Amino acid sequence: MTAAVEPSFFPSADGDLAYLDTGSGDPVVLIHPGYVDHRAFADQIPALAAHHRVIAPDVRGHGLSANATKPFRWADDLAALLRHLGTGPAVLVGVSMGGVVATDTALEHSDLVRAVVTCGAATGDFTYTDPWTRGIQAEYARTLGAGDIEGWLTAFLRVLPGEHRDAADVDPEIARRLREMALHTISKHTPDEKDRLVPVTGSWARLPKLDVPLLALNGSLEPADMLDAAERLARAVPHGRTATIDGVGHYLNMEKPDDFNAIVLDFLRTL
Repeated sequence: MTAAVEPSFFPSADGDLAYLDTGSGDPVVLIHPGYVDHRAFADQIPALAAHHRVIAPDVRGHGLSANATKPFRWADDLAALLRHLGTGPAVLVGVSMGGVVATDTALEHSDLVRAVVTCGAATGDFTYTDPWTRGIQAEYARTLGAGDIEGWLTAFLRVLPGEHRDAADVDPEIARRLREMALHTISKHTPDEKDRLVPVTGSWARLPKLDVPLLALNGSLEPADMLDAAERLARAVPHGRTATIDGVGHYLNMEKPDDFNAIVLDFLRTL
């Protein structure tokens, strides 16, 4: 059994940002979903690090990374980290929020990006319209506004099985891991905290200039909105394609890690 890799810290212009850096070879950056941290990729890091240098940051405000005290963009944070490490162009692999960070960074800092894998995300301009997801989002807002952490965690964990499954249909260990990470991140914030994230906008119109290979990889149980957006994303870029893992939803890398790792490693071999 390999020893656990300890996080390092990058002194950004607005506090320290945590990241893992392990393995050697061409760099691959793993960018986690919202509210969790780099540990969401526990099943990916050793598999990919056997062939690549793997960098797995905690996005600002998540995990061990500092909260924002001034306006920031995800893409700029990641670009600063990659320049600090003297690495790039790198392959960016992002799930959910991490997928948006990946496409944002490819659009804003193209010199640092060799290819993109985005999962459960398209661009920052995508918004869900399906009633189930909108209901979850409304519950997030209600519970956070009330400071109801347990209520928020309940809503957050509903995303794991998704609309068409129950919690009993999913390995409870995944829910436990998600809950642990989310509780850690949400506890770093307060209900009245200002949202200092500056979104990257106008992304759909800029995608035809995103001239790197892109794989939109999704679970088949994602909402139809999301699967349609993934197809649109792959069609909009010059070198895009899609792939699907059957029988899983938003946290596809945690539910079927072997399938996920095989698809990503196959994609990396084509570069």
